[in-house]
Amino acid sequence: MDKKDIIFELVDRLLVVENELKTIQEDKKNLLDEYRNKIDIKAFKAAIQIAKIRSRLGDSELALDEVLDSVVKKICI
Repeated sequence: MDKKDIIFELVDRLLVVENELKTIQEDKKNLLDEYRNKIDIKAFKAAIQIAKIRSRLGDSELALDEVLDSVVKKICI
């Protein structure tokens, strides 16, 4: 295979992946739309983000709670 063929193959495979990503994003949007009238989607998305952050923190989760309390108090004055 020459470089031109390799590049064409790479482009083809990349386009397939990009199309799959678009399909998955559409599926995600449709899923959230399905539940939009049942729950607060903004709150749900925020909860997912918080849960992901907490899962990465490990032992630092207690420190996060302390810092977060202080930050919330300052911002919400």
